[in-house]
Amino acid sequence: MQGKATMISLTEEEQERLESWVRAGTKEQRLVQRARIVLESAAGSRTKEIARSLGLRQATVSKWRLRYALERIPGLTDDPRPGARHKYDRNTERRILTKLDEPPPEGCASWNGKLLAKSLGDVSDDQIWRVLRQHDIHLQRRRSWCVSTDPQFAQKAVDIVGLYLEPPENALVISVDEKPSIQALERAQGWLRLPNGQAVRGFNHEYERHGTTTLFAALDVATGMVQTGHYPRRRRREFLDFMNEVVANWPDKEIHVVLDNLSTHKPKEDRWLKLHANIHFHFTPTHASWLNQIECWFSILWRQTLKGASFTSVSQVRQAIDKFVTVYNPEAAPFEWHKRTVNPSGSKIHYADLCI
Repeated sequence: MQGKATMISLTEEEQERLESWVRAGTKEQRLVQRARIVLESAAGSRTKEIARSLGLRQATVSKWRLRYALERIPGLTDDPRPGARHKYDRNTERRILTKLDEPPPEGCASWNGKLLAKSLGDVSDDQIWRVLRQHDIHLQRRRSWCVSTDPQFAQKAVDIVGLYLEPPENALVISVDEKPSIQALERAQGWLRLPNGQAVRGFNHEYERHGTTTLFAALDVATGMVQTGHYPRRRRREFLDFMNEVVANWPDKEIHVVLDNLSTHKPKEDRWLKLHANIHFHFTPTHASWLNQIECWFSILWRQTLKGASFTSVSQVRQAIDKFVTVYNPEAAPFEWHKRTVNPSGSKIHYADLCI
């Protein structure tokens, strides 16, 4: 003999909320079904009738009628499930990070996921990588830096930064350097037809050398325009020949030249500077070539003209560079120099960088 069905009575607020569940097109169907059970129960329908109309077992209808009577609307949601037992814990994470402080196995230069998993024994390589990603650890990433040991680093850096930010009145500031040994590499290029019918463009890994050339360049810091010169070698005589061409454009103007510490730039007795009283050399600190803005232009030249190109002679390399300069100068703009903290009286400059 069946027991008497649990009676359900709804407040006006409960009635509206359950009806909104039924009307909502995005509500979970299991909650919509349970709302229908409660609404029909409140309307006086018997358990058997509700089960027949909704296509459910009578036990299911009885379960949700009783749950609603005891817990109201919160009772219509599912009880939390414990889920699978965690295989790894905080101790596993600590073991992985601790292992990174140890030297890698003999014969290996660095750790990787498989080596760590093999060394720990009971941790999968997937879990290894999961922990490394969580801590933003990249095992194969290598960062490089160059620390200047120049005892006068701060003074020299401030001098050059000052020229960039506040050049002397009616004076010209130029950055000069050379890019030696630019190779004329002839690469086998063309289109390769793949088995699936697609075609890709590329070049063969083999190449033929056709000599080298040295590029001298001077960047006008105020305008961003560049003057270049091609030479077979990088000696003092080539440097002075290029400087003669540069200063000839401004015979009566005070010129400040930013240079690195290459021996061809600074002999013990500089007769050329004595003959050019309007020229002033400013040398970057040792191991601080990033202070010379021409290095940024060399990077642009390499990416846009030289990288991956094929040349059959040195003259082709020079022509390609000259064409790039011809296109670059009409649209040239000065580099934006950003300076964060400079301590003129201290022993170091905290931050200075170039951006385009």
